[in-house]
Amino acid sequence: MLPFEQLLAWSVKIAIGFVLLMTTVAYLSLIERRLLAFIQMRYGPNRVGPFGLFQPIADGLKFIFKEDLVPLDADKFLYVMAPALSLVPALMTFVLIPVGGEVTVPFLDRPITLYVTSVNVGLLAVLAMTGMGVYGIVMAGYASNNKYSLLGGLRSSAQLVSYELAMSLSIIGVLIQAGSLDLVTIVERQGGAWGLGWHVFWFQPIGFFVFLISMIAETNRAPFDLPEAESELVAGFHTEYSSMKFAMFFIAEYANMVTAAAMATTLFLGGWQGPGVAQIPWLGPVYFILKMALFLFLYVWLRASSPRLRYDQLMNFGWKFLLPLALVNVVLSATLGLWF
Repeated sequence: MLPFEQLLAWSVKIAIGFVLLMTTVAYLSLIERRLLAFIQMRYGPNRVGPFGLFQPIADGLKFIFKEDLVPLDADKFLYVMAPALSLVPALMTFVLIPVGGEVTVPFLDRPITLYVTSVNVGLLAVLAMTGMGVYGIVMAGYASNNKYSLLGGLRSSAQLVSYELAMSLSIIGVLIQAGSLDLVTIVERQGGAWGLGWHVFWFQPIGFFVFLISMIAETNRAPFDLPEAESELVAGFHTEYSSMKFAMFFIAEYANMVTAAAMATTLFLGGWQGPGVAQIPWLGPVYFILKMALFLFLYVWLRASSPRLRYDQLMNFGWKFLLPLALVNVVLSATLGLWF
Protein backbone atom coordinates (compact mmCIF):
# COMPACT_ATOMS: atom_id res chain seq x y z
CA MET A 1 0.00 0.00 0.00
CA LEU A 2 1.29 3.46 -0.86
CA PRO A 3 2.14 5.80 2.06
CA PHE A 4 -0.62 8.23 1.01
CA GLU A 5 -3.19 5.44 0.98
CA GLN A 6 -2.00 4.30 4.41
CA LEU A 7 -2.25 7.85 5.77
CA LEU A 8 -5.72 8.23 4.29
CA ALA A 9 -6.85 4.91 5.79
CA TRP A 10 -5.54 5.94 9.22
CA SER A 11 -7.24 9.34 9.00
CA VAL A 12 -10.60 7.85 8.02
CA LYS A 13 -10.44 5.23 10.78
CA ILE A 14 -9.45 7.82 13.41
CA ALA A 15 -12.29 10.14 12.33
CA ILE A 16 -14.87 7.34 12.42
CA GLY A 17 -13.54 6.07 15.75
CA PHE A 18 -13.62 9.56 17.28
CA VAL A 19 -17.22 10.17 16.20
CA LEU A 20 -18.34 6.75 17.47
CA LEU A 21 -16.49 7.17 20.78
CA MET A 22 -17.92 10.64 21.44
CA THR A 23 -21.42 9.45 20.53
CA THR A 24 -21.02 6.48 22.85
CA VAL A 25 -19.81 8.71 25.69
CA ALA A 26 -22.72 11.12 25.21
CA TYR A 27 -25.38 8.42 25.21
CA LEU A 28 -23.67 6.39 27.93
CA SER A 29 -24.55 9.18 30.33
CA LEU A 30 -28.20 8.93 29.24
CA ILE A 31 -28.19 5.13 29.50
CA GLU A 32 -26.68 5.32 32.98
CA ARG A 33 -29.31 7.78 34.17
CA ARG A 34 -32.12 5.67 32.73
CA LEU A 35 -30.74 2.45 34.23
CA LEU A 36 -30.27 4.09 37.63
CA ALA A 37 -33.86 5.36 37.45
CA PHE A 38 -35.10 1.87 36.54
CA ILE A 39 -33.20 0.24 39.40
CA GLN A 40 -34.44 2.89 41.86
CA MET A 41 -38.02 2.75 40.50
CA ARG A 42 -38.29 6.28 39.06
CA TYR A 43 -38.55 7.78 35.58
CA GLY A 44 -35.21 9.36 34.76
CA PRO A 45 -34.75 11.81 31.84
CA ASN A 46 -37.66 11.34 29.43
CA ARG A 47 -38.75 14.84 28.40
CA VAL A 48 -36.23 16.01 25.77
CA GLY A 49 -37.09 14.17 22.57
CA PRO A 50 -38.74 10.74 22.28
CA PHE A 51 -37.75 8.61 25.31
CA GLY A 52 -35.34 11.39 26.30
CA LEU A 53 -33.00 10.61 23.38
CA PHE A 54 -32.09 14.29 22.87
CA GLN A 55 -31.05 14.74 26.51
CA PRO A 56 -27.27 14.47 25.75
CA ILE A 57 -27.65 17.26 23.16
CA ALA A 58 -29.44 19.44 25.71
CA ASP A 59 -26.73 18.71 28.29
CA GLY A 60 -24.03 19.66 25.78
CA LEU A 61 -25.73 22.97 24.97
CA LYS A 62 -26.16 23.66 28.68
CA PHE A 63 -22.41 23.22 29.27
CA ILE A 64 -21.54 25.46 26.31
CA PHE A 65 -23.72 28.36 27.47
CA LYS A 66 -22.88 28.18 31.18
CA GLU A 67 -20.65 30.92 32.57
CA ASP A 68 -16.99 29.89 32.69
CA LEU A 69 -15.78 30.88 36.16
CA VAL A 70 -12.10 30.92 37.18
CA PRO A 71 -11.16 31.21 40.89
CA LEU A 72 -9.37 34.46 41.68
CA ASP A 73 -6.28 32.86 43.27
CA ALA A 74 -6.07 29.83 40.96
CA ASP A 75 -2.95 29.00 38.97
CA LYS A 76 -4.49 30.02 35.65
CA PHE A 77 -2.23 28.02 33.32
CA LEU A 78 -2.49 24.73 35.24
CA TYR A 79 -6.20 25.35 35.89
CA VAL A 80 -6.88 25.49 32.13
CA MET A 81 -4.48 22.67 31.22
CA ALA A 82 -5.86 20.13 33.72
CA PRO A 83 -9.11 19.26 31.88
CA ALA A 84 -7.23 18.84 28.59
CA LEU A 85 -4.65 16.60 30.27
CA SER A 86 -7.48 14.37 31.52
CA LEU A 87 -9.40 14.29 28.24
CA VAL A 88 -6.72 13.85 25.56
CA PRO A 89 -5.15 10.58 26.88
CA ALA A 90 -8.64 9.15 27.42
CA LEU A 91 -9.48 9.72 23.74
CA MET A 92 -6.07 8.62 22.39
CA THR A 93 -6.16 5.10 23.83
CA PHE A 94 -8.89 3.87 21.49
CA VAL A 95 -6.54 4.24 18.51
CA LEU A 96 -4.75 1.07 19.64
CA ILE A 97 -7.72 -1.09 20.66
CA PRO A 98 -8.85 -3.59 17.97
CA VAL A 99 -12.64 -3.68 17.59
CA GLY A 100 -12.62 -6.44 14.98
CA GLY A 101 -10.42 -8.46 12.67
CA GLU A 102 -10.14 -8.33 8.90
CA VAL A 103 -13.47 -7.84 7.11
CA THR A 104 -14.59 -7.32 3.52
CA VAL A 105 -16.46 -4.17 2.54
CA PRO A 106 -18.63 -4.57 -0.63
CA PHE A 107 -17.66 -1.28 -2.33
CA LEU A 108 -13.89 -1.68 -1.72
CA ASP A 109 -11.63 -3.93 -3.74
CA ARG A 110 -9.69 -5.19 -0.72
CA PRO A 111 -10.34 -6.26 2.91
CA ILE A 112 -9.88 -3.78 5.75
CA THR A 113 -8.95 -4.17 9.41
CA LEU A 114 -11.23 -2.83 12.14
CA TYR A 115 -8.42 -1.15 14.07
CA VAL A 116 -6.31 1.90 13.30
CA THR A 117 -2.90 0.32 13.78
CA SER A 118 -1.24 -2.71 15.33
CA VAL A 119 1.78 -1.89 17.52
CA ASN A 120 4.05 -4.54 19.00
CA VAL A 121 3.99 -2.73 22.37
CA GLY A 122 0.33 -1.70 22.13
CA LEU A 123 -0.55 -2.85 25.65
CA LEU A 124 2.25 -0.79 27.21
CA ALA A 125 1.19 2.25 25.18
CA VAL A 126 -2.41 1.93 26.40
CA LEU A 127 -1.30 1.57 30.03
CA ALA A 128 0.99 4.60 29.67
CA MET A 129 -1.78 6.77 28.22
CA THR A 130 -4.41 5.70 30.76
CA GLY A 131 -1.94 6.37 33.57
CA MET A 132 -1.55 9.97 32.41
CA GLY A 133 -5.14 10.83 33.27
CA VAL A 134 -4.33 11.13 36.98
CA TYR A 135 -2.00 14.07 36.23
CA GLY A 136 -5.00 16.09 35.08
CA ILE A 137 -6.89 15.30 38.28
CA VAL A 138 -3.95 16.12 40.57
CA MET A 139 -3.23 19.29 38.57
CA ALA A 140 -6.89 20.36 38.84
CA GLY A 141 -6.86 19.81 42.61
CA TYR A 142 -3.67 21.85 43.04
CA ALA A 143 -4.45 24.66 40.59
CA SER A 144 -7.94 25.38 41.97
CA ASN A 145 -6.51 26.72 45.27
CA ASN A 146 -9.27 24.92 47.15
CA LYS A 147 -8.61 22.54 50.05
CA TYR A 148 -11.41 20.16 49.05
CA SER A 149 -10.11 20.03 45.49
CA LEU A 150 -6.56 19.41 46.71
CA LEU A 151 -7.70 16.54 48.92
CA GLY A 152 -9.55 15.01 45.98
CA GLY A 153 -6.45 15.23 43.80
CA LEU A 154 -4.27 13.65 46.51
CA ARG A 155 -6.79 10.86 47.02
CA SER A 156 -6.80 10.16 43.29
CA SER A 157 -3.01 9.91 43.09
CA ALA A 158 -2.85 7.53 46.07
CA GLN A 159 -5.69 5.46 44.64
CA LEU A 160 -4.01 5.24 41.24
CA VAL A 161 -0.69 4.07 42.71
CA SER A 162 -2.45 1.48 44.87
CA TYR A 163 -4.59 -0.09 42.17
CA GLU A 164 -2.36 0.46 39.13
CA LEU A 165 0.15 -1.98 40.65
CA ALA A 166 -2.43 -4.73 41.13
CA MET A 167 -3.88 -4.12 37.65
CA SER A 168 -0.45 -4.31 36.00
CA LEU A 169 0.33 -7.58 37.79
CA SER A 170 -3.03 -9.04 36.79
CA ILE A 171 -2.09 -8.57 33.11
CA ILE A 172 1.18 -10.54 33.42
CA GLY A 173 -0.71 -13.84 33.25
CA VAL A 174 -2.25 -12.77 29.95
CA LEU A 175 1.18 -11.83 28.59
CA ILE A 176 2.61 -15.20 29.62
CA GLN A 177 -0.15 -17.03 27.74
CA ALA A 178 -0.26 -14.77 24.68
CA GLY A 179 3.50 -14.22 24.43
CA SER A 180 3.01 -10.74 23.00
CA LEU A 181 2.25 -7.13 23.93
CA ASP A 182 0.41 -6.55 20.64
CA LEU A 183 -3.32 -6.28 21.38
CA VAL A 184 -4.24 -7.79 17.99
CA THR A 185 -2.03 -10.82 18.66
CA ILE A 186 -3.48 -11.20 22.17
CA VAL A 187 -7.00 -11.33 20.71
CA GLU A 188 -6.02 -13.74 17.92
CA ARG A 189 -4.49 -16.16 20.45
CA GLN A 190 -7.93 -16.43 22.13
CA GLY A 191 -9.65 -17.71 18.99
CA GLY A 192 -9.42 -21.44 19.80
CA ALA A 193 -12.11 -23.72 21.26
CA TRP A 194 -14.66 -22.62 18.61
CA GLY A 195 -13.97 -18.96 19.32
CA LEU A 196 -14.19 -19.43 23.10
CA GLY A 197 -10.51 -19.77 23.97
CA TRP A 198 -10.81 -16.66 26.12
CA HIS A 199 -8.27 -16.08 28.88
CA VAL A 200 -10.97 -15.81 31.54
CA PHE A 201 -11.88 -19.47 30.84
CA TRP A 202 -8.31 -20.71 30.43
CA PHE A 203 -6.19 -20.17 33.56
CA GLN A 204 -6.93 -16.46 34.13
CA PRO A 205 -10.10 -16.17 36.25
CA ILE A 206 -8.09 -14.72 39.16
CA GLY A 207 -6.35 -12.22 36.87
CA PHE A 208 -9.72 -11.23 35.43
CA PHE A 209 -11.17 -10.64 38.90
CA VAL A 210 -8.21 -8.47 39.97
CA PHE A 211 -8.28 -6.52 36.69
CA LEU A 212 -12.04 -5.97 36.95
CA ILE A 213 -11.85 -4.51 40.48
CA SER A 214 -8.75 -2.46 39.63
CA MET A 215 -10.26 -0.93 36.48
CA ILE A 216 -13.30 0.24 38.46
CA ALA A 217 -10.99 1.87 41.01
CA GLU A 218 -8.78 3.33 38.25
CA THR A 219 -11.74 5.13 36.68
CA ASN A 220 -12.86 6.60 40.05
CA ARG A 221 -16.27 4.96 39.84
CA ALA A 222 -18.51 3.85 42.71
CA PRO A 223 -17.80 2.32 45.17
CA PHE A 224 -14.26 3.67 44.62
CA ASP A 225 -15.23 7.29 43.83
CA LEU A 226 -13.34 8.77 46.79
CA PRO A 227 -11.69 11.62 44.77
CA GLU A 228 -15.12 13.14 44.10
CA ALA A 229 -17.06 12.11 47.20
CA GLU A 230 -19.83 14.73 47.51
CA SER A 231 -20.54 13.94 51.16
CA GLU A 232 -16.93 14.65 52.16
CA LEU A 233 -15.30 16.90 49.52
CA VAL A 234 -18.26 18.85 48.01
CA ALA A 235 -17.34 17.53 44.54
CA GLY A 236 -13.66 16.76 44.94
CA PHE A 237 -11.04 17.78 42.40
CA HIS A 238 -13.50 19.50 40.03
CA THR A 239 -15.29 21.61 42.67
CA GLU A 240 -14.08 24.89 41.13
CA TYR A 241 -14.75 23.95 37.50
CA SER A 242 -17.76 24.96 35.41
CA SER A 243 -18.92 25.18 31.80
CA MET A 244 -16.90 23.24 29.19
CA LYS A 245 -13.94 22.68 31.53
CA PHE A 246 -16.17 20.61 33.80
CA ALA A 247 -17.64 18.91 30.72
CA MET A 248 -14.13 17.83 29.69
CA PHE A 249 -13.67 16.04 33.04
CA PHE A 250 -17.12 14.51 32.57
CA ILE A 251 -16.29 13.27 29.05
CA ALA A 252 -12.90 11.96 30.21
CA GLU A 253 -14.51 9.88 32.96
CA TYR A 254 -16.94 8.21 30.58
CA ALA A 255 -14.27 7.78 27.89
CA ASN A 256 -12.09 6.04 30.50
CA MET A 257 -15.02 3.75 31.34
CA VAL A 258 -15.35 2.79 27.66
CA THR A 259 -11.58 2.24 27.39
CA ALA A 260 -11.50 0.10 30.54
CA ALA A 261 -14.41 -2.02 29.26
CA ALA A 262 -12.66 -2.39 25.88
CA MET A 263 -9.39 -3.44 27.55
CA ALA A 264 -11.12 -6.02 29.76
CA THR A 265 -12.85 -7.37 26.67
CA THR A 266 -9.61 -7.49 24.68
CA LEU A 267 -7.43 -9.07 27.37
CA PHE A 268 -9.78 -11.55 29.03
CA LEU A 269 -12.97 -12.04 26.99
CA GLY A 270 -11.41 -12.70 23.59
CA GLY A 271 -11.97 -9.26 22.04
CA TRP A 272 -13.88 -9.83 18.82
CA GLN A 273 -13.50 -13.62 19.05
CA GLY A 274 -16.62 -15.75 19.41
CA PRO A 275 -18.55 -18.62 17.82
CA GLY A 276 -18.91 -18.18 14.06
CA VAL A 277 -16.43 -15.31 13.63
CA ALA A 278 -14.17 -17.41 11.41
CA GLN A 279 -17.10 -17.93 8.99
CA ILE A 280 -18.75 -14.50 9.38
CA PRO A 281 -16.07 -11.87 10.23
CA TRP A 282 -18.67 -9.12 10.73
CA LEU A 283 -19.83 -10.97 13.87
CA GLY A 284 -16.56 -9.85 15.48
CA PRO A 285 -17.45 -6.21 16.17
CA VAL A 286 -20.93 -7.30 17.30
CA TYR A 287 -19.39 -9.61 19.92
CA PHE A 288 -16.97 -6.87 20.95
CA ILE A 289 -19.75 -4.32 21.49
CA LEU A 290 -21.89 -6.79 23.45
CA LYS A 291 -19.00 -7.69 25.75
CA MET A 292 -18.24 -4.00 26.32
CA ALA A 293 -21.91 -3.35 27.07
CA LEU A 294 -21.76 -6.04 29.78
CA PHE A 295 -18.93 -4.21 31.58
CA LEU A 296 -20.60 -0.81 31.19
CA PHE A 297 -23.80 -2.21 32.68
CA LEU A 298 -21.72 -3.52 35.60
CA TYR A 299 -20.44 0.02 36.20
CA VAL A 300 -24.00 1.34 36.48
CA TRP A 301 -25.18 -1.61 38.58
CA LEU A 302 -22.39 -1.07 41.10
CA ARG A 303 -23.15 2.64 41.31
CA ALA A 304 -26.81 1.91 42.03
CA SER A 305 -26.24 -0.79 44.63
CA SER A 306 -22.87 -0.29 46.38
CA PRO A 307 -22.10 2.14 49.21
CA ARG A 308 -18.87 4.13 48.98
CA LEU A 309 -15.90 2.66 50.84
CA ARG A 310 -14.10 4.51 53.58
CA TYR A 311 -10.65 5.71 52.54
CA ASP A 312 -8.82 3.30 54.87
CA GLN A 313 -10.93 0.43 53.50
CA LEU A 314 -10.00 1.47 49.96
CA MET A 315 -6.27 1.40 50.74
CA ASN A 316 -6.44 -1.84 52.74
CA PHE A 317 -8.36 -3.61 50.00
CA GLY A 318 -5.84 -2.57 47.35
CA TRP A 319 -2.64 -3.34 49.26
CA LYS A 320 -3.66 -6.23 51.53
CA PHE A 321 -6.03 -8.18 49.26
CA LEU A 322 -5.74 -7.33 45.56
CA LEU A 323 -1.94 -7.03 45.43
CA PRO A 324 -1.22 -10.41 47.12
CA LEU A 325 -3.92 -12.02 44.96
CA ALA A 326 -2.31 -10.59 41.81
CA LEU A 327 1.10 -11.94 42.91
CA VAL A 328 -0.44 -15.40 43.47
CA ASN A 329 -1.89 -15.22 39.96
CA VAL A 330 1.54 -14.37 38.50
CA VAL A 331 3.08 -17.44 40.19
CA LEU A 332 0.22 -19.70 39.06
CA SER A 333 0.36 -18.36 35.51
CA ALA A 334 4.12 -18.88 35.27
CA THR A 335 3.79 -22.42 36.68
CA LEU A 336 1.00 -23.35 34.27
CA GLY A 337 2.91 -21.72 31.41
CA LEU A 338 5.92 -23.96 32.09
CA TRP A 339 3.71 -27.03 32.60
CA PHE A 340 1.64 -26.67 29.44
